[in-house]
Amino acid sequence: MMNKRFSFLCLFLISVYSYAQKLIVNDTLTRVANIKNTTNGNDVLFTPETPTLNQIAGAPKAFYTHYWEFGDGHYSTEEKPKHVYKKTGEYEVKLWATNNYDTGKPPTTRPKKIAISDITTAYNDAASMEEDFILKSNREPVPDEEMVVIVSYKNPKDYTANGKLFLFYNEHQYKANNFELLETRTYHNEKNIDADGFAYTHNIDDDGSYLASSNNEFIEARTFSQDSTEKTNLPLTIANSKAFYKNWSLLEFDNMKPQEERNLFFSLKTTPEMLKDTSAIISVRGIYVPDANYDNHKVKDMEMEIVTSHDPNKMSSNGTFMNYRLVRFKTLKYKIKFQNNGEGPARTIRLETDIPEMLDKSTLKVLDMYPKCDICPKKEVLYSCLDTMFTDTQAIFTFKNIYLPGSEQKNVKEYDSTKGLVKYSIKFAKDFHKQKTKSRTAIIFDKNDPIITNYSTTRFLPGISIGAKVGINSFSDLNNSESYFFGATLSPYKSYRWYWQVELMNNFHNYDANTNVTEEFVQDAQGIRFLQRTTTRNSFENIDWDVPILIRYNMNNYIGLGAGLQNTISLSEKQKQSVLTERFEGDTTDGPIIDSKEDSVNTTNSFTNLRTGLLFEATAGFARIGPSLGARYIINFENDFNYWQFYAIWKF
Repeated sequence: MMNKRFSFLCLFLISVYSYAQKLIVNDTLTRVANIKNTTNGNDVLFTPETPTLNQIAGAPKAFYTHYWEFGDGHYSTEEKPKHVYKKTGEYEVKLWATNNYDTGKPPTTRPKKIAISDITTAYNDAASMEEDFILKSNREPVPDEEMVVIVSYKNPKDYTANGKLFLFYNEHQYKANNFELLETRTYHNEKNIDADGFAYTHNIDDDGSYLASSNNEFIEARTFSQDSTEKTNLPLTIANSKAFYKNWSLLEFDNMKPQEERNLFFSLKTTPEMLKDTSAIISVRGIYVPDANYDNHKVKDMEMEIVTSHDPNKMSSNGTFMNYRLVRFKTLKYKIKFQNNGEGPARTIRLETDIPEMLDKSTLKVLDMYPKCDICPKKEVLYSCLDTMFTDTQAIFTFKNIYLPGSEQKNVKEYDSTKGLVKYSIKFAKDFHKQKTKSRTAIIFDKNDPIITNYSTTRFLPGISIGAKVGINSFSDLNNSESYFFGATLSPYKSYRWYWQVELMNNFHNYDANTNVTEEFVQDAQGIRFLQRTTTRNSFENIDWDVPILIRYNMNNYIGLGAGLQNTISLSEKQKQSVLTERFEGDTTDGPIIDSKEDSVNTTNSFTNLRTGLLFEATAGFARIGPSLGARYIINFENDFNYWQFYAIWKF
């Protein structure tokens, strides 16, 4: 019987454990995208098998975008790509499926091995790059997700060359790292080099003539136009990049044939500490040295918006957190991105963008746009152009006479061709307050209902304002009171309305306490009766520390109010007590003085007289920054220490 019970118990525990393990596996693999393939020799058709999308209420129709790596150095963003392998062998194929307008996380995908044993289709190594150096990413960065940065480079020389590639990431301006480099996938024997082992040739590939300039750059004397990213001072570029970014990766490549194209893949894990602000712009930088014998190089910066979900329609800004002291020298940059998710092309796209009151609409400049087109003239035209007009609170960008294909349109395989953008700069107005602002864009494709983007928020760092303060105290209940003070204040820089303030004041106070007089009749040894008067006087010389902590409110630029608590402690208190004893003949002090005697005692104490009270104040002048005058009334929780304070303050 015991054996049966024991066997039953073991069987029960094993079943529970197996069921729990199954639950754990199911829970961790609830959103999986599988790779399906049809192989015909070296010609392979790939098909994704993705989980059902969870539509975000009110958003456009949810859909997937796809990014494939074929394991041979090539990639595709088509949904169902067809790839021809050049050689036989085994290849590891990877898929990243990104869910747009979906409430869940992107599905995970296990790599799949593809075996190519026969070459049946001719490999066409056709050129595809329009530029020599390109940076791309498979998706926007979301905190705690993986993304891929694709680095594509081409040998522009007419000879076989060896060169270098740099990737810089994690900007110094953000305290926490935004990325962790998980893996670098190379397919042409690129070698990782110690990032500190920078080497320079100080030689210039000079097929024209160059002139040295005062800033150690070079001026080329050619007459034909140059790529603006072409640079020649590699040490300066590396130094500037190291000053802007915390981390970098350096790779060397060799034996690259003329016009040959190659791809590198960097898997980056976005950290949970990534700045969680949907309007923040971060960047990575690539530097391409096509020939290691020369310092000629190209630089590409790729900007990305931090998002909390994958939404092709969004607005972002580089003004997420700013130093209010320096905004006069800063130009804000905004980017509006959109995607046509329709079944047909869009001919007109209207972007109605909020412009915060703090910005000067007259300084707005369009920096970039897609589809690429001219700026519209004042008259109506039939060609493609971008028109910009303003209302009191908005800037309205309108793409006219364009063709932007829809993602659901037949024969559209490249999703990037369905996306567009407007990037513009704008400066601050002459007079604005330190307050958070936000703006968003309504995107209207042809005559469809508007799609509303996220809010792009501008915030200011608190900053620190140090003030110098000096004044006098007026004690109406003390005799011969003389009191003055000086010290410093600490508060946020140029706050708009409510803010806190902490002060430390050195207070010097001299005063006399109330005189105490007593009269009594005494007898001497002979029994003679007379009147004795004793007068006690106390005077104080104090050095106090006042530590006020208060909340202030600026009614406008000139008037401020405040209230709070004040703690006071005497660092040093010198007390002088004098006792005058007088004897009078008779029963009154009108009689002659028989004798008098005066004694005095000096005492010194430290860290005494801890007092706490309430304070109320008002200031007039420059309330937010600069000089002002103020009056403060302190109500102490002890008698005889209620007093007025009159002062001047200058905040820096």
